[in-house]
Amino acid sequence: MSSGRIAIATARFTARFPRWKPAKSIALCLAVLFIFTIPISGLELAITQTSPQEDPSPARPHARSEQERTDFNTAYALQGAATEEAAAMDFANRYPASELRRYLYSSAMLQYQRENNPAKMLAMGERVLALDPDNPLALVLTATALADSLGDHDRDRDKKVSTIKHNASRAIQAAEAGYSGETVYKTTLQSMAYSALGIMRLKTSDDAGAEKDLKMATELAKFRPDGHTWYHLALAQDHRKKYAAALGSVEQALQLASSDPELQKLAEVEHERLSGLARGPRNASSMEPQ
Repeated sequence: MSSGRIAIATARFTARFPRWKPAKSIALCLAVLFIFTIPISGLELAITQTSPQEDPSPARPHARSEQERTDFNTAYALQGAATEEAAAMDFANRYPASELRRYLYSSAMLQYQRENNPAKMLAMGERVLALDPDNPLALVLTATALADSLGDHDRDRDKKVSTIKHNASRAIQAAEAGYSGETVYKTTLQSMAYSALGIMRLKTSDDAGAEKDLKMATELAKFRPDGHTWYHLALAQDHRKKYAAALGSVEQALQLASSDPELQKLAEVEHERLSGLARGPRNASSMEPQ
C-alpha cells in the first residue's frame, strides 16, 4: 500500500464518507411508490389508496370545498421537485388549514430525494413533520440527510446530532407501532433509521455505538442490503481493531458498490488497508487508526 493510500485509509474521518446519493434509499422509495405517486382522478382516490398505516388515525383527510379538491389534484399531479414545491407552497398559502398540505410536501420531499438534492429534501421533510410529527418516512429521510452531511466543523453540530437521534429513534418507534409483521417497508424504514444513527455515532467517535446500530441496520436490510451501511460498519469495526470483522464487512460493501463509483473507490482503499493488516499482523500497530 502506498503512503498516500495509507494516509487516506488511516485518517479517522477525512475523505472517508461518501456523499449523499439517492440510491442509498431507493429501495424505500420503491416500497412506498404506491403511496406518493398514485394516479389522481379525484381526491377520494388519493386518500383511499394511501396506506392505512401511513395515516393510522380514523379520520381521513378531506377537502373542505370542491375548489380545494381540484387545486389539490392539480398540484399533486405535477412532476419535478421545484415545481411540486412551488405548488405545495401556493396551496398552503391558499388553504392554510387544509389537511392535505402534508401530502404535497411529502410528494416534493420524495421528488427532491430522487433528484439528489438533500438540502431541499430536508426542508420539505421538516414541513411534513411540522404537520405530522410521527410520519416515519419524513423522520427517516431527514435523519439520513442530516447524518450524511454532518461535519466536524458544523456551527450547529450539536443541534444536528440531537435531531438525528430524535428523528431516527422516533422513526423506529413509529414504524414498529404502525406496521405489524416483518414487512419490507417496515424493515427498510428501521434499517435506514439505524444506519443514520450509526453514521452519526461514527462521526462523533462513538465507535461501539456505531457498530451496534450499523449491525442492526444490516440485519434489518437482509432482503435489500445497502453498500453504504456495510462500508460504515467496516469503518466502525476497523476503529475498534476488529480487523477480521471489518474485512468481511467491507467485502460486503464492495459486492454492492458497483453502481456507485465513489463508494467503490473508498471501499477498495479500506479493503486494501485491512488486507494488509491481515497479511502482516506484526505491522498492524503502525497502521491502526489514531
